[in-house]
Amino acid sequence: MQNFSELPISTYVKERLSSAHFSTPTPVQAAAIPHALEGKDVLATAQTGTGKTLAFLIPVLEKLLRRTAPGIAALVLVPTRELAMQVVDQYNALRGKQLSPAALVVGGLSEAHQLHVIRKGPGLVVATPGRLEDFLDRRLIHFRELQILVLDEADRMLDMGFLPAIRRIAAILPQERQTLCFSATMEGTMANLVKDYTRNPVRLAFGSTLKPSENVRLQAYEVTVDGKQDALRHLLTKESGRCLVFSRTKRGTERIAKNLNREGIHAAMIHGDRSQSQRTSALAGFQQGRYRVLVATDLASRGIHVQDIAHVINYDLPEVPENFIHRVGRTGRAGEHGVASTLFTRDQRSELFQLERTLGTRMERLALVGDRPERKDRIRDAMASVSSAPAPRMVPLPGEVLQAQMEG
Repeated sequence: MQNFSELPISTYVKERLSSAHFSTPTPVQAAAIPHALEGKDVLATAQTGTGKTLAFLIPVLEKLLRRTAPGIAALVLVPTRELAMQVVDQYNALRGKQLSPAALVVGGLSEAHQLHVIRKGPGLVVATPGRLEDFLDRRLIHFRELQILVLDEADRMLDMGFLPAIRRIAAILPQERQTLCFSATMEGTMANLVKDYTRNPVRLAFGSTLKPSENVRLQAYEVTVDGKQDALRHLLTKESGRCLVFSRTKRGTERIAKNLNREGIHAAMIHGDRSQSQRTSALAGFQQGRYRVLVATDLASRGIHVQDIAHVINYDLPEVPENFIHRVGRTGRAGEHGVASTLFTRDQRSELFQLERTLGTRMERLALVGDRPERKDRIRDAMASVSSAPAPRMVPLPGEVLQAQMEG
């Protein structure tokens, strides 16, 4: 499939896609949408930034246009409020006048408003598991007419401890339904979830979900602990586009953002202690260009999709390799190119090398302008000595045998 116009979908949805400037599907969309339109269950794993949201929204739109009975026909479960809000925004941008607005069911926002939208009879509900389970327990929502369940960022929901809630929610949904599951990774618990809640799913896997996208140029700078902020400022001065900066801690996020603002670089921040209104305002300001820089903990490495991020900067090394994948996946999305820079100190050379070995990738070592000429040579020689150490034994992930690779 080279164009959305080739899909066996209604003229209305084709027109809505065209008006939103969607013409050429990504590989995930081209593979998943036809199966979903046929009513098959789908399990798709792919790197972040490959267009998974539209891959399930198009089948949902078609399902809603064809439904014959009132009631909630589609439920999308996601791990975070921010992702839920973005799914709703994209749906509302596509639905036009023939479909009702989606209901958003998440914590941290007005419960009264959410219930008001539910009472008006939406066809689609986008929810986080915790708040939806609360509404179900209080009998404020029902899914007797449900036809399609979507689990988006399913692995992230499991990471966040939502498995019990997902199981309780799925237990009350109609058994005769279609299930679409989209995930960035596949491991043992995910495999069990899929086995329990899908029927002969079409299994789709694209490239390696354990490596950064080839569209992202990876580079690393060795700095001193005291020189990190100067290095960050230097990188931001070189780059004119939108930048996303990652810190390991909430306190570090606050410190970095405040320092940048003092230096005249407009920066917002997102971390777990910020209120929902603060997080929404920061994200909106970043999307709209009021802030050129967004500083975040790994809360933002998954589930937040902002187009045209030119540069991701790892101010701190991630705690686990998987977080590196999701951090750099915020740039180089949907076929575009991006840059990801990582700052590390001398005593983190071994940690950086182990990260590269685990991910099977290599970051280009660069020197900051103003360093002594021999700087890059010394870094390269030091890293070469680390690389001569025995490689760690790689253990296959549970469920890895399921990841049959596809071209594209």
